[in-house]
Amino acid sequence: MGGAPPMGGPPPGIDPQIYQWFLSVDADRSGRISTQELQQALVNGNWSHFNSETCRLMIGMFDKDHSGTIELHEFQALWNYIQQWKGVFERFDSNRTGSIECGELQTALQQMGYNLSPQFCQTIILKFDVRGRRCLTLDNFIQSCVMLKSLTDAFRTRDTAGTGHVQMSYEDFMSLAIINKT
Repeated sequence: MGGAPPMGGPPPGIDPQIYQWFLSVDADRSGRISTQELQQALVNGNWSHFNSETCRLMIGMFDKDHSGTIELHEFQALWNYIQQWKGVFERFDSNRTGSIECGELQTALQQMGYNLSPQFCQTIILKFDVRGRRCLTLDNFIQSCVMLKSLTDAFRTRDTAGTGHVQMSYEDFMSLAIINKT
């Protein structure tokens, strides 16, 4: 499904607004969205552009042909994904600052099924808060949640009894950390 999207209107099954947004994001008119194009198009609540790592990670999640870019149908799926995360983010940004602080993050993660301590939530913020503001913008929130899900999924494949504990070799642990590094 590569190549430039047809001119005139959206193809069947594509939301017209998403089609128009795709056309505006596709700066080089290649019919595909790159990480750089996506980064220029996405902004946080404070008008800063999404960080490149979050954009790369999201493109990778929806890039079915492993080209490093996404076409129109993949873009629509990505757009819906971003809107879902934005809804979660806004629901837990209780003080409406456009960012999530530690307490808000812990509440959000608890409601998503993660039972993590305030100290671990602070560690997440320290890892993903590149601006040093002690909070997460939408892009960093998405990136941290994707990392948590990825690591949790990898842990669960090793926790076959569902006890919350696994025994693994040092090399298995390092593989888990490197493969799931964001």
